[in-house]
Amino acid sequence: MNVKKAELNIKQILEKNMSAVALILALVLGGLIMLICGYNPVEAYTSILKGAFIGKKAVCQTLVQATPLIFAGLAYTVAKRANLINLGIEGQLYMGALGTSVVALMPLRLPEVVWIPLALMAGVLLGGLYAGLVGFMKVKFGSNEVIATMMLNTIAVNFVAYMVNYPLKEQGKSMAQTAKFTEEVWIPKLLEKTQLTAAIIIAVIACILVKLLFDRTVIGYEIKCVGFNLKASETAGIRIGRIMVIAMLLSGGIAGLLGGSHVLGVDHRLIADFSSGYGFDGIAVAALAADNPVGVILSGIIFGALRAGCMVLNRTTGIPTEFIDVIQALIILFVAAPLLVKEILRIKNAGRGKGGKRG
Repeated sequence: MNVKKAELNIKQILEKNMSAVALILALVLGGLIMLICGYNPVEAYTSILKGAFIGKKAVCQTLVQATPLIFAGLAYTVAKRANLINLGIEGQLYMGALGTSVVALMPLRLPEVVWIPLALMAGVLLGGLYAGLVGFMKVKFGSNEVIATMMLNTIAVNFVAYMVNYPLKEQGKSMAQTAKFTEEVWIPKLLEKTQLTAAIIIAVIACILVKLLFDRTVIGYEIKCVGFNLKASETAGIRIGRIMVIAMLLSGGIAGLLGGSHVLGVDHRLIADFSSGYGFDGIAVAALAADNPVGVILSGIIFGALRAGCMVLNRTTGIPTEFIDVIQALIILFVAAPLLVKEILRIKNAGRGKGGKRG
């Protein structure tokens, strides 16, 4: 009896900490793959840990890498909570970067405390409207948000490329980029001689605000209800279409904030093809965080640490950095697999139920 109780407790602990279990399994299996390929996993993980956490410079680099991932993971989480798949974060962050850049290039000469938030808000607005368009099309015309967001990614990236090649292009330069912003609109650095800016603080505050939105407001409650069960929400009187549009607006706004914080904090100008795929990396971050807004912070730091450690791995060992991609893919696989199994069981049980009724 005690053995059964202990087994039940272990099962409950594993289910509650599925993300941590998935991370450990991914690291173990990643190490086995390295071993099979003839590399030393202990040397690799030691190098990654040194590059990510040992010393001030390493920690700063981890946080620098984590910042865009936290924004992207949060954007994906917000849409997911309303039962929506937002694969358009990449396009929305480009539109956000464009909106922010237009305000940053204006000769406003405002104080930093006004100009920076104003520019970021322009990015939030443009990114939000771009995603809100998808929500509107889904509600009004029944379009598939996955396909719509994917297609809008291409349009946004190419539109921004056009803007920095023609109307906003820096005069006298051959590069596809705008002129450099004035320093008054740069997001300030937290530490000199590092790339760590206050954008990490903005990202953390955004996660906390979204958590409060979900837990303390009517809109947040309705978003979660729609995500849990569409029909039950509709029966309860929740206007599902309105909630979906709001969720997409919020999700796109956060993606726009990512684009805006990047151009103001990293490049200090808008450059064509500046993103390295942050939008899609956000899916992995959200998956590891189990779609928890605060969990996104830790998840973003873990993936940021892998990226920061990857740089040291590349410099100090002969181990290919592609193993980092393998580990990331394994994390997603292990996080997603239990949900997939549960869904298969649910469909199977539903089928049995129907069969039983027929009989």
